Amino acid sequence: MIDTQAAARFRRLGALTIFAVYFVILVGGIVRASGAGMGCPDWPTCFGRWVPPTSEAQLPANYHEIYAARGYENTVFNPVKTWTEYANRLVGVTIGMLIFLTAWASRIYLKTDKAIFYLSVTVFLLAGFQGWLGSAVVASNLKPLMITAHMLLALFIVALLIYAIARSQKTLLAAIDGSRLTPRFALVLKVAMGLTLLQIAMGTQVREAVDFIAHEHSYIDRQYWRESFPVIFYVHRSFSSLILFTNLWLGWKIYQAAKDSIIPHVNVPVWRVPGLCLAGKCSLLLRMACVLIMLIVTAILAGVSLDRLGFPAIAQPVHLLMANLIFGAQFFIYICLRYSSGKTV
Repeated sequence: MIDTQAAARFRRLGALTIFAVYFVILVGGIVRASGAGMGCPDWPTCFGRWVPPTSEAQLPANYHEIYAARGYENTVFNPVKTWTEYANRLVGVTIGMLIFLTAWASRIYLKTDKAIFYLSVTVFLLAGFQGWLGSAVVASNLKPLMITAHMLLALFIVALLIYAIARSQKTLLAAIDGSRLTPRFALVLKVAMGLTLLQIAMGTQVREAVDFIAHEHSYIDRQYWRESFPVIFYVHRSFSSLILFTNLWLGWKIYQAAKDSIIPHVNVPVWRVPGLCLAGKCSLLLRMACVLIMLIVTAILAGVSLDRLGFPAIAQPVHLLMANLIFGAQFFIYICLRYSSGKTV
């Protein structure tokens, strides 16, 4: 038997770690959008210090030549960019500690479900590799492909965490009634996840182009960046409509399944019925469907602001975060259906 308190502790730690990883993705997006990626031109120190300088006077007079000789570019000291990048690193270290604690807490499943423990340890090892990859990103002078690999690995780490936590709760998830969701729904859900990954892949290409354009404009005159956007940007923009309508269909089907499960003669809207469904069996799916649609709408609005409002700096990291959250929500719904009483996948 599993210690219920230890299991609850693992669940809370895992959920906190998932949210923390998404937070570091947001912070990383802010670093990239603000051009602060080289705010610390070395790693793991920052300008050779464990605590970054606050003024250029604290650096050697020839620090430009020192870092240029090491192959770094754009080493002009900017305290805002330096401390933005340093904060990103501190958040990353905190995530590493949380992932370690999650892996340690997962040892309670060694006798009942070893996969949860191995998944958690794998996440911890991947987090270490992610840290090394972060140093390689800095050493490469922020090569776009390296940045993209860094982001995709974060997405993979989150997916493993979601699966590990969901697997630890499979008994509860088995109470979800998926019998009213047909195999066609499962197929469309898989297609939706594939479309999201494809959209993210196109988005990374757009980001690589934007990084180049931003560098050419010295991260100013954002209102003119749109004139240099590549064709992939317009494909990426149009593809969002397919993403939206596909997921709206999924949300509608979940809503219908929830509505059909309501106790007869209850003449109130489905969202006002306690538990949302009979015995609360569809409530989690319905809530996740609502979250998924809200995430997609937010991502589209952020994308529209990038396109029409002169590429505001805050919109880029929000757009990136929403893309990652959308896939996470879809993946969690998929896992829920895998463990549901009426399996459709």
